[in-house]
Parts: sequence; C-alpha cells; structure tokens
Amino acid sequence: MRWLLFLAVLLLSGCEKARQDMYDQPRYKPFAPSNLFADGASARPLPPGTVAHARGAFSGSTGGQLGQQAAERDQAAQAAQANPYPVTAQLLRRGQERFSIYCVPCHSPAGDGDGRVVRRGFPAPPSFHQDRLRNAPDRHFFDVITHGYGIMYPYADRVEPADRWAIVAYIRALQLSQHASVAELDAAQRARLTGGEGRP
Repeated sequence: MRWLLFLAVLLLSGCEKARQDMYDQPRYKPFAPSNLFADGASARPLPPGTVAHARGAFSGSTGGQLGQQAAERDQAAQAAQANPYPVTAQLLRRGQERFSIYCVPCHSPAGDGDGRVVRRGFPAPPSFHQDRLRNAPDRHFFDVITHGYGIMYPYADRVEPADRWAIVAYIRALQLSQHASVAELDAAQRARLTGGEGRP
C-alpha cells in the first residue's frame, strides 16, 4: 500500500513539472545567437517581397526604397490643402470602404450623424449635410480625421494620409447625393430621372 502511495506522489510531482514547462517554454530573445540554424542567428530572414508594415522615423524602419517612396507620398498628402488625388470610381470605392470601417459607427452610412453608437447614447456628431460642413474646405475634413475634433479621437495612426483623402472624397460624394441640383443635369439625365421627357 505504501508503495502505491509513493508511486502516486511521484507521478503527480512529474505532472506539475510538465505543467510548469508549458508555462515557461524555451524561447529566443530577438537577435540572440542560435546553433539551431546554419547562419547562427535565431531570427529568420524576411521572405522575398516582404513589405514593411511600419515605416518612418518613429517606427525605426524606413521600409527600404518602397518605404521611402511611400513616406514621400504621405508627406505630400499631409501638406495638400485640397484633395491631391483625381476623383475616380476607384478612389470613391476606397473612401467608401474606409468610411464604412472608421466613420459609419458614429456618422451613419448616410453621413447624417445618426450612427449605431449614437442610437445607444453616444453624443451625435454633426451631419455632413449641414451648410457649415458642405461649405467647409476639403482640408477641414482631412484635419479632423488626422487630429480629431471634440470627442472624436485622432485617426492619424489608423488611417494613412491617402486614405484620409479618399474618405474626404467620399464625404463630398455623400453631400452631393443629398444636395444635387437637377439644373446641373443634362437633358438626357433629367429625362431618365423623371421617367420620360413628357413628365415633370
């Protein structure tokens, strides 16, 4: 009987050791030497074609030549006073996608400031369709996305400058969708809108 009890205690102590090994697994510190690989380094080289996720002075990486070019584009976009990109269907699609991710929860899909979080008690942002914002320069929207405004926090670390301008272009499209003038349409477009030339 004592022999069985001794064996049970011995087995249980072995389980505790195995459990502890799961918590304290062997690992390498970054750039530590290793004889596991032929080059003697524990860190593996990046696969060909890898694009740096972070770039710039604060990230500690420039991302090579591509990263440098992207940083220069970002600086140019940051300095622009109006949207520096041509408004194309591709730009508007990108703006809609980014707007849906970052802006819709508060501003709503229509941009009227009645998003889901507002319906749950969060303070409502202003509607993009009010005269003050319809007449605001493009740079105003870019700066608000970058630096935040009121209770809206900054998105500079989440949304790249080019995407901020894409969002601005999409906001302008939303504004136009609610305030387009029939007088700006040509005859064929007016006819399609009214369902025929004979109808008002």
